[in-house]
Amino acid sequence: MPSQKILDSKKEVVSALVAEFKNAKSFVFADARGLTVLQDTAMRAELRKNNIKYQVIKNTTSAIIFKELGVEGLADIFKGPTAIAYSTEDMIAPAKFMKQFADKIDKLSLKGGVLEGQALSAADVNALASIPSKEVLYAQVAYGLISPIAKLAIALSAIAEKLEADSQPVAAAVASSTETAAE
Repeated sequence: MPSQKILDSKKEVVSALVAEFKNAKSFVFADARGLTVLQDTAMRAELRKNNIKYQVIKNTTSAIIFKELGVEGLADIFKGPTAIAYSTEDMIAPAKFMKQFADKIDKLSLKGGVLEGQALSAADVNALASIPSKEVLYAQVAYGLISPIAKLAIALSAIAEKLEADSQPVAAAVASSTETAAE
């Protein structure tokens, strides 16, 4: 039986992680067994650059933390080594970057995740990773709004040019008939 001091320190760790995880927008769980030090270091550096935190926490500790957060359905995920990637800024970024690394590194496999308090399967995490970034979505919306206006402007311009071209022979005929009448 662990001493009271050890139990208290473990409770502090759990409460600190619960407080930190409450601010996270989403989580991605992965099995990172067999990664080389070079692969793991490169992956962690890239995740850090994109404001994604990455930790390996004992499964029993993770289960306690997510139980305190009110997330259920993670029992199957917390079997075997589990790495956790999460972000407090972007809910799609952890899924997107972890999927990129899972595609590059054979030994890294996605196990599932959590989004807005709901457990996700590995397939759900892959689907989440396929959602375009905010910038791309903004560009698509802007294009969707501008495109009809641009098409209308092009159509109006073509109509104006056609009317100009059609009215030139009439104007020339009127001008020549006025010249003939004046003579």
